[in-house]
Amino acid sequence: MRKTGTFKKLLAAFLAACCCVSLAACGETPTGDAGSGSGGNDQPSGAGSARAVALASYPEMAPYPDENDYIKTNGEIKDSFNDAYKAWVASMRAQRDQPEGYADGLDGFFMSSIRKFLKDGDSGNTVYSPLNVYMALAMLAEVTDGESRAQVLGLLGADSIEAVREQAGSLWNANYRDDGLVTSVLASSLWMNEKINYNQSTLDTLAADYHASSFSGEMGSAEYDRMLQEWINEQTGGLLEQQASGLEMDPQTILALATTIYFKAPWADKFGEQNTKPGLFETPDGTIKTDFMHRKSPNDYFWGDSFSAVGTGLESGGAMWFLLPDEGVSPDELLEDGETMEFLLLKDKYSWENRKHLMVNMAVPKFDVSSDIDLIPGLAALGVRNVFDYTVSDFTPLTTNEDEIYVSKAEHAARVMIDEEGCTAAAYTVIMTKAGAAMPPNETVDFIVDRPFVFVITSADGLPLFVGTMNSPVSAG
Repeated sequence: MRKTGTFKKLLAAFLAACCCVSLAACGETPTGDAGSGSGGNDQPSGAGSARAVALASYPEMAPYPDENDYIKTNGEIKDSFNDAYKAWVASMRAQRDQPEGYADGLDGFFMSSIRKFLKDGDSGNTVYSPLNVYMALAMLAEVTDGESRAQVLGLLGADSIEAVREQAGSLWNANYRDDGLVTSVLASSLWMNEKINYNQSTLDTLAADYHASSFSGEMGSAEYDRMLQEWINEQTGGLLEQQASGLEMDPQTILALATTIYFKAPWADKFGEQNTKPGLFETPDGTIKTDFMHRKSPNDYFWGDSFSAVGTGLESGGAMWFLLPDEGVSPDELLEDGETMEFLLLKDKYSWENRKHLMVNMAVPKFDVSSDIDLIPGLAALGVRNVFDYTVSDFTPLTTNEDEIYVSKAEHAARVMIDEEGCTAAAYTVIMTKAGAAMPPNETVDFIVDRPFVFVITSADGLPLFVGTMNSPVSAG
């Protein structure tokens, strides 16, 4: 490789939980509490002198029809509501209609990265979005070549860039939802140095296959930093504003790559606010008081040698799962257990052998937790090394203007909140013979999540959107 000078490449991928990826250029993005991912303007607010180089667009979805918006005749809703409902169902099914086996081969990446990044988090509570980090790494593979690309593909479990490109497109589409009821949006953008010439075909591929927009501006300027921060805040509904406020690109930055995930869905069966009451939670550092949501309802109860688990359905067709370790087992130890990881990654959890339908007395703490993860040590430990070393890295698909390019920063931030209504989550990455236990003795079981636990938010297809370890809940109220 030609050695002309040392330049930094900042890769920013913002996640899920949460690493929603949406493109500002083609549509309205998540804002405030409501969030959205289509319609609007891809140019970040306060764009100034920066320019959009390549823009992407989002699919149009039929809106979820609210019965209250339709006039009833003789106590029945008019045909217009039925037509709107059918259109909404058809739109949702069309978006999820992906090739059979589109997510095959991801278990290895999910397992290794979940274990690595949840254990490497900076706080007792750690949140990680495997899907967000997958999309960031897939885009990283597109802008690299040679051994640099091979190492990324190896971690993702793919044998070619074409395979990753096809899978990433299916993952994006299967997890896109913006219909007024549920928001699930993945967004991506490239922030380029205006002094560097880039390969337009690579930018076009990222726009077409990853729904990524590209922008060009003055690296190191406060205005360009503010634009990046505002873009991230728009894509994540402002949930990660504190983390995003610290993002800066210095004059030597070649590229900032940002991916986000924003997810907001109501429970299929809401918790009654009247049933929320204070309770005690045993943290590693002692007992604290926090608010617990209570519900007694028929549900499926799952168990293994070291855990019990209950899922709460979401209107998205997905679910949030609570994995309670047995007494004396920590969340980190639980994630190292093979049986637990098998359950966590099982797409159809109702095929799990140790399952029984019971009346479940459930108590779960309300929480609002976030975490920040430096991905570089974990990625290096997982085999992705060359991109961090400018003497061996290969970014020729991105630009031949400069050779000594390397990843100087790879950060992941995520936040998950749950209350009586549902869950909201966001993430970003800047470039994540069975021995069954005894059956529950009765037809009613208490599932009281009052000690450190693991939680998982899964898509309608059972893929892990966000995974977290909770050692000390923070009240969402």
